[in-house]
Amino acid sequence: MRVLFASIEGSGHFNPLVPFIEAFAGRGDEVLVVVPPKRAESVADLGHPYRIGAEPPADELAAILKRFPTAPRSEAAVLMNREVFGRLCTAAMLPTVETACREWRPDLIVREPCEYSSAVAAGRLGIPHAQVGISLAQIESGAIDLVAPALEPYGVGIPEQLHASPYLTRFPASLDPSPFAATHRFREAAEPRGATLPDWWEGSDAPLIYVTFGSVTGGLRVGAAAYRTALAAVEGLKARVLLTVGRATDVSKIGPIPANVHVEAWVSQADVLDSAALVVCHGGSGTTFGTLAVGVPLVVVPLFADQPANARLVSAGGAGLMITPTAGEAGAMGVPGPEDVPPLRAAIESVLADRSYRNAAERLSAEMRAMPTVDELIETLVGDLVPSARSGSR
Repeated sequence: MRVLFASIEGSGHFNPLVPFIEAFAGRGDEVLVVVPPKRAESVADLGHPYRIGAEPPADELAAILKRFPTAPRSEAAVLMNREVFGRLCTAAMLPTVETACREWRPDLIVREPCEYSSAVAAGRLGIPHAQVGISLAQIESGAIDLVAPALEPYGVGIPEQLHASPYLTRFPASLDPSPFAATHRFREAAEPRGATLPDWWEGSDAPLIYVTFGSVTGGLRVGAAAYRTALAAVEGLKARVLLTVGRATDVSKIGPIPANVHVEAWVSQADVLDSAALVVCHGGSGTTFGTLAVGVPLVVVPLFADQPANARLVSAGGAGLMITPTAGEAGAMGVPGPEDVPPLRAAIESVLADRSYRNAAERLSAEMRAMPTVDELIETLVGDLVPSARSGSR
């Protein structure tokens, strides 16, 4: 069987596809990955065949991204979903994706929800397709409705096909009820036990707090403010604090680093979560649900995109607390500031002191561990969508 995978460039979009790429390849199926140029290096590292599509026009993309940080949340959602993902990225990637489909003739397409050119090609050529969720199901269902006008030039019925296609998610049903009729939940293989962190705190055995705002935030105007706010909130706590800021961040612009804090550009999440007592983050789906998967509680400071929704679910599930940046309530992007330091510190202290938050996180972890594996889900998916396909053949 042949399976084509498609993604836009972001790590948070592409990485959820990787377990499926490896699982299909492990079955003996042929795989082909189609991505934009900025994802080429990481795709090449996987060692599977790939093709590189085109980038959106730089001037058009820059004009939209310039408006995004200050736009109201509803407008920002339209800008990113309809204009960037639906219009610009689809037009850029479609020639490569459609050519790959016509020449390589896949039996199945597996896409991440923001890559629409593969859905267009699948509809035109009658190829079954499935989407691997990167965010909450309700948000991704709503995004289809937002992007629908941008997909109209490619034919009728595409949004309906997207709603009807199998939706594969690693998020637990108790936190993420799904409006997709064909929802399949799965668990990824447990990561190997993380390596022991270096002794950056000179023998201290105080609780470990991991602070991260993802790999993108450091390059945004909100980045330095987020780091300064977090550092002020943890200064003087009886805790070891590890802050990761991403490789694009100039640490010298963050300001003074408290004595109990160590700063790194990047550390393997598995290494940190293995011994973390608490994660302070922005609520990105990868960080949030990766943390819950190992039963660690969170304090979430949402900045943009789906992060406020993720934060609300964590809080409602009892697995942590949400602190909304004061300056971000009316805009698209939260901007943490000095006024957020006291509530953030209080939230950190509360979650560390109250065992109920960890108990809730551990319950969610157990729910996630009980879901089918990727390999088990693939067997169901292939049986439903490609009943005549046989592993390793066409």
